[in-house]
Order: sequence, then C-alpha cells, then structure tokens
Amino acid sequence: MNEITRRRLLAGGARGFGALALQQLLSADAAKPQLPNFPPKVKRAIYLHMVGAPPQQETFDYKPTMKSWFDKDLPDSIRQGQRLTTMTSNQSRFPIAPSVFNFKQCGQSGAYVSELLPYMGKMADDIAIIRSMHTEAINHEPAMTFIQTGFMIAGKPCIGSWIAYGLGSMNRDLPTFVVLNATHSNPKANVQAISARLWSSGFLSGQYSGVALRAAGDPVLYINNPDGVPPEVRRKMLDGLGQLNQMEFDRLHDPETRVRIEQYEMAFRMQSSVPELTDLSKESEATYKLYGDDAKKPGTFANSVLMARRLMERGVRFVQIYHRGWDVHGNLPEVLPSQCKDVDQPSYALVQDLKQRGMLDDTLVIWGGEFGRTIYSQGKLTDKDYGRDHHPRCFSLWLAGGGIKGGTVHGETDEFSYNIVRDPVHVRDLQATLLHQFGINHETFTYKYQGLDQRLTGVEKASVVNGILK
Repeated sequence: MNEITRRRLLAGGARGFGALALQQLLSADAAKPQLPNFPPKVKRAIYLHMVGAPPQQETFDYKPTMKSWFDKDLPDSIRQGQRLTTMTSNQSRFPIAPSVFNFKQCGQSGAYVSELLPYMGKMADDIAIIRSMHTEAINHEPAMTFIQTGFMIAGKPCIGSWIAYGLGSMNRDLPTFVVLNATHSNPKANVQAISARLWSSGFLSGQYSGVALRAAGDPVLYINNPDGVPPEVRRKMLDGLGQLNQMEFDRLHDPETRVRIEQYEMAFRMQSSVPELTDLSKESEATYKLYGDDAKKPGTFANSVLMARRLMERGVRFVQIYHRGWDVHGNLPEVLPSQCKDVDQPSYALVQDLKQRGMLDDTLVIWGGEFGRTIYSQGKLTDKDYGRDHHPRCFSLWLAGGGIKGGTVHGETDEFSYNIVRDPVHVRDLQATLLHQFGINHETFTYKYQGLDQRLTGVEKASVVNGILK
C-alpha cells in the first residue's frame, strides 16, 4: 500500500482544483455564443474618458434661462429630495451658477456647443451628442468603475476586456486592448486617482486585461533586453521557460499557466512591434498640424490620441485613454478652459484623421465622463468664480464613427440641467450600444462565473440607443 504523504496529498488536491478550473474555463468557452451575433458596424473602438466629470452646462447642455437665476436657490420642486454628496449636503443654500461661457449653434444640425470646444463645434455633424446620460453612482470611484465595468464595485471585467474576450485579436504582435494615461496641463486642476482596476479583466482570463503603454522610458516595463543580453539569448531563455511552464500545465492543468506562456511570447514579439509603433518621427507635418503642437510631446492627450490612431491602424481592437483633472469643485472658470484646450483639437483631429484614412466607418470613438455636475455652486459663488458638485441625474457624452448618426442630439434635460425630460440613457444602455456596434447582443454575451451567467450590462434592463444609430 502506497503511503499518502502530506506533499502527495497537497499535490493531488492542487491537480483536482486545477482540473475543476480548467473544466470551468472550457465550459464557459463552449457556452460563449459565436460572435459576432450579427453583422458588426465597427471592428475597433477608442474610448476617451474625461476623468472627474466635465460639467455639461459648460460643454454640450446649453441653458440660457439660467442667466436670470444667478444666485437664486435651486427650487425644491427641481431637486425633489434627490441625493447629494457630503460636500454640499450641509450647505444652507444651493445658489444657481449660470455658465460664464457662451454657446453657439454648430453645423447643419445646429447643435449647441460651448465656446470652450470650438474644434468639437466644427465637427458637430460628425458626432452624436447624448444629453440625457445618467447613472446611480454619485462619487468618482464607483461611477468610473460602473461606466467601465457595469458594476460599482471593482472586480468585474471592463468594456475593453469583454471586447477582447469576445472578438479576439486582429494583430498577434500587439495586445488586443491598450490603455494610455494622458497628462493634463493645468497644475490647479483637481486630479482623481485611477488604477489598473479600471482596465482589469476581472474574472476573465488575465490575457484580456488592458496593457498600459507608458509615455516615459520603455513603453512597456521590461520589454527591452537587459544590457549585454542579445535577442538570441532572450529567445533561448523564453524557450526554456516555456518548457517549464508547459510541464507545470501538464501537472496541474491551471489555465492561467497557458496564459503566462502566451504572454511571454507576446512580450517577445512586442520587442519588435512596439518600438515601431511608438516612433512618431515618420508622421507628417500635416498630421502634427492637425493634432496640434502637443502631439509631439509624449504623454499629452494629443500625443495619446495620435498613438491611438496608430494602434487602430495596426489592428488593436480597443484603446482606452484617460485624461484627468475634470473634477471642478471650485475655480471652474479658471481650470476648465485649459482642460478643454487639452482635448478639443486632438479629439477633432482624431475623428478627421480616421475619416481621411477611410477608418472612421469601422471605428467607434466615445468621449465623456462618469457623471454630470450640479447647476448650483459648491461653496462660494461670484459672477466670475464658482464650482460644481457631482450630479448623477444627467450628463452629456458624444460618439462618432461606424454606424453612428452624425449631427444627432439625443435626449433633453430640464431648464436647470438637473433632471432628464426626454429619452433617458443609462450607462448600461451605452454599454449595450457599444457591444451592438461590434455585432454583439449584450443579453446573450455572457460568461459563467460563481454560478451566474455574468454580462457587461448586468441583470437589469438595458437597451440599445437606436436614436443615435444610422
């Protein structure tokens, strides 16, 4: 009779759990619907997230009647007892703060766009503006997590990971999902912290997580060989490591071991693909003129969106760009113009550049924050200075590209930009629409986890926003 030692018992148990994990992975893959479910409108997407929440009253939701309400209290009939943040809930007054910035009607659509965004105004007929976005989250952390993952608590896969999992790669030498963190120019801007949880693959395999490209140093950590290590030595080392990992997989059947093997191989291929990708020296002067002078400065928003276009050209499916500094609780008239200047021309340039290259028809561009801002001022209010608190009840966002009906303004808020009065769009509706443009039915695109058929849009009702689609 063979003696059962502690080591053998633990090894046997590990193999058993590994087999269960592999069985769950294989069953989830087998249950995944064949994608796309129907002919897609787009192959790839660029999501421009303005971290901190741009105020809709200063960007796309024009409220001229508020001029006569300066410093008057927000009526209780408008607030309707709705939840406030702790930053303003103890205020004795809620004084109306009309925007100090002007708007004008733009394009054939006549959409109102702020003077702070003149370039976006020039492309009013290319974009669909949604003025009736809303969410339940009232603070940045849960709100960003919600709009990116469909859940307010971290741990679920983000949109880019769902797309990578469902549709796979179009370029074996680059990641399917790439993340860029852009700098902001105003040192007085209130900056929200973000972390890799926003581009995590959650319960999906680690291979579907976003890969963050850095603006300084090596674009990806440890992508280059150490000094004195030639490529052939690196190749030999990876071959040996691959054999060890394969032995580990054969013993424990842990699917993440397979992922590790594939990621090492991807990293080796990226040693050739990434330097070419990040070398912008061959871009024309006409391109730099289109994107603006900041496009030559690594890490800026202009540089990041130009990099996103290059990633799209090379077959990356999903690019997420974060631009921070939009949390305008105070000094709004001083801080907001520089925030808008950072992103206005580059966002316009991205859409026009994609159009000129024949790529806009199958590329989706999304621009927006995680919630809106209050019409009343947080703290002091003067005719030249004010700030706005968080407001989940309504905010504005725009989309452009494949299948989007340019020149559309969807949804409407009341005269205070406080409540939605027509065509509300929940963040889940936005997620359902993004998947729909990729040819994916959000209700059937699921992954079995913890005994549930998990999906990006959750269990509550979500609808495709047909009003902005061709």
